[in-house]
Amino acid sequence: MTNRRKHSRAIAGAKAGLSASTAYRCEKDPRLPSQKKAPRERRRADPLAEVWDSEVVPLLTAAPGLRPIGIFDELLRRHPGLSPGMRRTLERRIRTWRAVNGADREVIFRQEHPPGRMGLSDFTEVADLAVTIAGEPFDQRLYHFRMPFSGFEHAHVVLGGESYVALAEGLQNALWALGGAPEQHRSDSLSAAFRNLDADAREDLTTRYEAFCLHYGMVPTRNNPGVSHENGSIESSHGHLKRALADALLLRASRDFDDLGEWRAFVDDIVGRGNARNAKRIDQERLALKELPRHKTADYEEINVDVTSSSAFVLRKVFYTVPSRLIGHRLRVRLYDDRLDCFQGATHIFTLLRGRARENGKHGHVVDYRHVIHSLRRKPMALLNLVYRDQLFPRRAYALAFDALLLGLGERPACRAMVGILALAHERACEAELAMALQADLDGGALPDLKALIERFRPKDAVLPIVVVTLPALAIYDEIAMTMGEAA
Repeated sequence: MTNRRKHSRAIAGAKAGLSASTAYRCEKDPRLPSQKKAPRERRRADPLAEVWDSEVVPLLTAAPGLRPIGIFDELLRRHPGLSPGMRRTLERRIRTWRAVNGADREVIFRQEHPPGRMGLSDFTEVADLAVTIAGEPFDQRLYHFRMPFSGFEHAHVVLGGESYVALAEGLQNALWALGGAPEQHRSDSLSAAFRNLDADAREDLTTRYEAFCLHYGMVPTRNNPGVSHENGSIESSHGHLKRALADALLLRASRDFDDLGEWRAFVDDIVGRGNARNAKRIDQERLALKELPRHKTADYEEINVDVTSSSAFVLRKVFYTVPSRLIGHRLRVRLYDDRLDCFQGATHIFTLLRGRARENGKHGHVVDYRHVIHSLRRKPMALLNLVYRDQLFPRRAYALAFDALLLGLGERPACRAMVGILALAHERACEAELAMALQADLDGGALPDLKALIERFRPKDAVLPIVVVTLPALAIYDEIAMTMGEAA
């Protein structure tokens, strides 16, 4: 149009790179092609015309969280004549309506994490990994610690549920593996650790947690309950860690581990590989961390318990047997996530595996037959209706043998024989070998024979060696003395 001021239509079009016909058309109508395009008109009737303003919009206004599929099902229920093919049309229309008329939504604010400022803790479920210990299902969780700047991670296998003890033990191990402490420690609301506790116990745990953070010079912070994205720097990494473990288990071709220690070493190895990839950033972050104190702080709960006449004590709805010599004594118990360290005064006397109460709320049992077998031998009929009889048997073969003895011999002979078998396992230290012998008898259709088993596992008669001592002549001592004198 600028060239048209000085030239004809054909010349102006040529200078602009247009044909003469295009130049005539542009001069006649200078609008852009997009402005000339007529709006697309509906080619068929609107299937929502009768229900959109009268029913759909009121539903969206009254219940903003209602899903499109829920509205769709409700419309079909109210109007059976509506076409099921209108679902996609309804979903698009609702999405457009919400973009224009919907309520404001929560905004996620992306954060920068300077090195050494914050460490994050959380627990995550790993039931989908289907890990077993010695062939038995394993109830577990993972405590997960992460530094968002460098990506340093630490994972600790937790038995049972979330608790303050599990948090303290996992966090302390993570800090010592990292080699320093961040300025802040962020966790969730710790509601699971405080569950079923009275007000005084909650206050005590809060005080202990704050003292723990003070020991390492960290400021404790928590995200709001139910707002997981506030802990997003570790929530998202849960999935990465669990997928890495799942891949490693597939490559291992087995999800069964001999013991808890082997499974924990496996988890440490997978986490260590990830930390090796982030080694440079981890080294950079370590420069900004606070120094660790000279010693660790308590990552356990300390509780006093009294040993009853049952040669046991009850702690957290779990019945633990102890050596009978401790009946009437008060023990100081340090309660860890996976064990109990028992002290008499300041002397550590033994360690017990930690048990858990049953899901139905009934008491659990951690029983060692060695603690009570000496007394059970004097009262073998007590075995018949013993409260913790099933937990008394150290291996499944012993329980099967007792059931077979009850059917084959009757109550009294079966109890005497079974107590004798348990005593044999204890006195000869042959628990595993004896279990194999019992299973072999049962597989062969025979009842275990206590006399035969005693004979089989009795100490073997050893043949004493014949030692011949030849005494040297006395004159040789004079020769030795003379030789030593000449050497001097």
